[in-house]
Amino acid sequence: GCEISSVYTGIAGGHIKGFNSHGVIALKEREVTKKDIDRVIEAASAVAIPMDREVIHILEQEFIVDEQDGIIDPLGMSGVRMEAKIHIVTGAVTSAQNIIKCANRAGLDVHDIVLQSIASSEAVLTNEERNLGTALIDFGGGTTDMAVFSRGSIKHTSVLALGGDNLTYDISIGIRTPTIEAEKIKMKYGCSLISMIGSHEIIEVPGVGGITPKALPRQFLGEILEPRLEEIFSLIQSELIRAGFEDSINSGVVITGGSSELQGITELAEQIFNVPCRVGYPDKVGGLVEVINKPMYATAVGLVLYGAKQTSSSKKFRIRDTNIFAKVVDRMKKWFKDVI
Repeated sequence: GCEISSVYTGIAGGHIKGFNSHGVIALKEREVTKKDIDRVIEAASAVAIPMDREVIHILEQEFIVDEQDGIIDPLGMSGVRMEAKIHIVTGAVTSAQNIIKCANRAGLDVHDIVLQSIASSEAVLTNEERNLGTALIDFGGGTTDMAVFSRGSIKHTSVLALGGDNLTYDISIGIRTPTIEAEKIKMKYGCSLISMIGSHEIIEVPGVGGITPKALPRQFLGEILEPRLEEIFSLIQSELIRAGFEDSINSGVVITGGSSELQGITELAEQIFNVPCRVGYPDKVGGLVEVINKPMYATAVGLVLYGAKQTSSSKKFRIRDTNIFAKVVDRMKKWFKDVI
């Protein structure tokens, strides 16, 4: 076998926040160098981050050289002024610390922490979708993550504190069955649209505490799932409108994660978003394709692909220094270095 010493881990949760930022610099040499690119990204990243939050990602969106926008790689271009647009993702320091501690106790170093929707996008989105514009909806257990891509880069991220576990809990309460059984029933018989269920379809529901199983119309299950899924999609649609990206998803919506396998989920999504929708399968790797080619493994496969794209550096993810004096001294050193 292969001995593992370092890992890429995913992160999600209601504490995750994403926002766009913008930076501008003057070009000293009239030609863009690697140092200039680093400087403009640093300028765009110079925003106040609360002490209880950690920067998870600084993602480049585009560069602008002398008002020429849409530039992905400005290295070597001529100009006197360069701007950078970036997307910053932050999370709670304690959540990042707990992930690192968990990995360390298992004898592993954390090479990087990756937002789960970004990892999933590596596994299920095509280059055409990233360029034309798409919204990725990733169903997790406790959350549903959303990421908007356009012109080849990420434009917006958000996390909704509702996920597959809420669907399971609704079923458990609605048909009075243990949570474990409710999860099995959801994945085996669940349907997102009542109209797709025949009136004659019957399912068997295990009882609680040894009570005799009972038969229920499958439509009753649809009456539980459809309103909750409609709520989740409607909240995501409201977030797209609030952020101004409802007209940017020209290629449609891609849904992934465990609950995306529910029958009729794309049909329901199309009714709400009014764009083409599909289920995203992680089909970009070989090997045990029949095992991993399922939406529930999108994040795991995406983490592998994300790690493969990174440079083979030995850096490890570190929680930022919370010592104010040390941070000020470090910033002054950078200022003097730029001046010299």
